[in-house]
Amino acid sequence: MERTYFCIDMKTFYASVECAERGLNPFETNLVVADKSRGKGAICLAVSPKLKAQGVKNRCRLFQIPPNIEYIDALPRMKLYIDYAADIYAIYLRFFSPADIHVYSIDECFIDATDYLKAYEMSPKELAVKLMKLIEQELHIPSTAGIGTNLFLAKIALDITAKHAKDHIGILDRAAFCETLWYHRPITDFWQIASGTAARLAKYGIYDLHGVTEIDPAILYKEFGKDAELLIDHAWGRETCLMEDIKNYRGKTSSVSFSQILPRDYSIDEARTIVKEMTLNGCQELMRRHVITSAVWIGIGYSKDALPMAKGHKRLISATSSYSRISPVTLELFDSLADTGVPIRRLGIVFENTCDEGCEGYDLFTDFDAAEKEHAREAAVLSLSKKYGKNAVLRGTSLLPEATQRERNGMIGGHRAGYDDPSGKSQAVLPV
Repeated sequence: MERTYFCIDMKTFYASVECAERGLNPFETNLVVADKSRGKGAICLAVSPKLKAQGVKNRCRLFQIPPNIEYIDALPRMKLYIDYAADIYAIYLRFFSPADIHVYSIDECFIDATDYLKAYEMSPKELAVKLMKLIEQELHIPSTAGIGTNLFLAKIALDITAKHAKDHIGILDRAAFCETLWYHRPITDFWQIASGTAARLAKYGIYDLHGVTEIDPAILYKEFGKDAELLIDHAWGRETCLMEDIKNYRGKTSSVSFSQILPRDYSIDEARTIVKEMTLNGCQELMRRHVITSAVWIGIGYSKDALPMAKGHKRLISATSSYSRISPVTLELFDSLADTGVPIRRLGIVFENTCDEGCEGYDLFTDFDAAEKEHAREAAVLSLSKKYGKNAVLRGTSLLPEATQRERNGMIGGHRAGYDDPSGKSQAVLPV
């Protein structure tokens, strides 16, 4: 049976939320969501549709906005955006089972509407319009929708076709896809085709998906390995993955990861402080999830990309969540990777191959009493943090001038969690 999928996305979500909070129309308001305290180089998390119509790109930096354009600047409020996303999801739940909804990002989701159309006596477009109107009426957030006969076509209908539709709804089946988008360029407009993939295809004179259908598949398999199968299927408008496959998927391995862009260029010693903080934060997160790790990965990005990212991996003697056992490994790995003469601007750390804490093991030289005391101490810190906030108990490292954890504890996803004042004038006060 042919299926019907929706892919619904909120237009410039963060900016639309800020406009809704101010009672403004995002299509008539110049608004930017960015933290001006980070300087003119601060990234704009979102710009309103009116600004986009004037050529201002999403994810630009403040200095890239033409000086002749006046705009409202709104500080990021991630907690508020999460609340709006939850309200939007609640609207979907009025019509669909959670088993038929896949949240793809904070402002975008897939819905398998196949089994609901007959019950609601609606066409796919009528049901999509009803959802979009409810979101607009109740939350004042504009949206776009893609409707397709598989998940891929729904996504492409959203990303490409809907942009050129007056009602902001794109509709595709395989025949319409081949007729209207086979020769679409640039090929990077298509889901899961990044610039690196496009460059590798260009070596064979392929610049659109029709070209993918014309080339010998053996060449693609040699170039891309098993990923060629997905590329070929998508070039023909095929997608075998169903909603139930997404719901049933379980990764073979799991990990806990953190990354941050530093507020300025850091020396190697200053960056070492951040690695200590990130390691401690990671160990606390492992304890919070009741898991342990058997290996760590570190990535180091240099200022202005002066050098390629340095990255490395090191296994632990035994799986653990103990800071005293993990920290020496992460610091040793950082010291071996970092170039002492180049400023550092980005750091990432991954705790790999996590598993249940019940699997934790010790070597013959482990001081069991010390290990139990450390675990009890960190458990107490987590309890205090849960009750009084993450900054209720801090290590001395986080009080150093270059430290960032105190500020990041008031953030969600590396951005400010929120402010009570929609104008953004109030300041967050973090207990020390």
